[in-house]
Order: sequence, then structure tokens, then C-alpha cells
Amino acid sequence: MNETKTRFNTKVLAEIAVFAALSAVLYILRPYTLPYGGSVTLGSMVPVMWLSMRRGIYAGIVSAAIFGILALLIDVTFLGAASVIATPVQVILEYPIAFGVLGLAGIFHKKTVAFAIAGVGISIFIKFVIHYLVGVFVWYYVYAFPPEWGQYLWPAIYNGSFLLVEFIISAILIVILVKRGTLEYAL
Repeated sequence: MNETKTRFNTKVLAEIAVFAALSAVLYILRPYTLPYGGSVTLGSMVPVMWLSMRRGIYAGIVSAAIFGILALLIDVTFLGAASVIATPVQVILEYPIAFGVLGLAGIFHKKTVAFAIAGVGISIFIKFVIHYLVGVFVWYYVYAFPPEWGQYLWPAIYNGSFLLVEFIISAILIVILVKRGTLEYAL
């Protein structure tokens, strides 16, 4: 489908809302949550990445940004505002923008396993970079981590610890979806 035709299509708008909500529900199911935010979920990034691969980057980014806003509300509820919000700029960078880049998973138009894994990897890596930079320039100073932890090392370890696991979970689930041909259903 031509992406410009799908931007205002009611069916695509409904899918954007449904997949953002599905990601939010999966985001609540967390086997592991770090003390200052960040968690390992049961594949919460997969629905918005799958939508991006299915409907294009525009739909994926919109759905993922909505998911980011829902994730903020969930994190404030579970972790409290003090451990999630440092500054308004940080909130915008770490939620709608960092989650929004998950929509880049559909960057490759071929629906093969290799391209799907590459899309998942690129989107999660860019998400990691955003969280890392916010960690270096915001969180390091908010929590005044000891100097021996390193301003540049600690955010990489902290964010990498859960995003690497999220990448593995997401890649496995996306491979299953691609191999089963689910990207082609009801297009």
C-alpha cells in the first residue's frame, strides 16, 4: 500500500491505537524492573514494531510514540514520578521520542527474517542511544552517582542491561511473526 494513502485511512488509525494499547498492556507485564526505570517486559515493543513493518514507518512511529506516552503513565503509576521524571525535556526524550523510534523497525521494505531483525536492532539501538545520552546529561547529575562509576560508563551499563534483553525477546518474537507470514494478514 502507498504510505500516503494509509495516513488517513480509518483502518490504519484503528490499528495504530490497538497496537499502541497492546504494547502498553505488555509493558505492564514485567518480570524485571530496574529501580530508576527501565524494565524487561514480555515483548512490549513487538506490537508497534510489527505494525511498522506491516504498515510503514509513519504508522509505526505514531503508534510507538503513543505507546511511549502510555508507558510514562504506567511508569509514574508503578515507580512514582520521582523516579521517572527529572525534567520536562528528559520526559519528552525518554518517552514519546525514545519509544517513537521503535517505529523505525519497518525501515526495510522486504519482509524477510534478516531485514526484520535488522529493523528491530536499529530501532532498539537508537532507543538505547537516546536513553544513554539522557543518562549522561540528566540522570547522572540527578542521582549524583559516585565518580568511580563513570558518567559515561554507568548509563551504558544501566540502559544496556535491559535493552539487550528486550532486543533478544523482540527479535525472537518478530522472527516467529515473519516466518508465520503474519505481516501479510488482512492488508
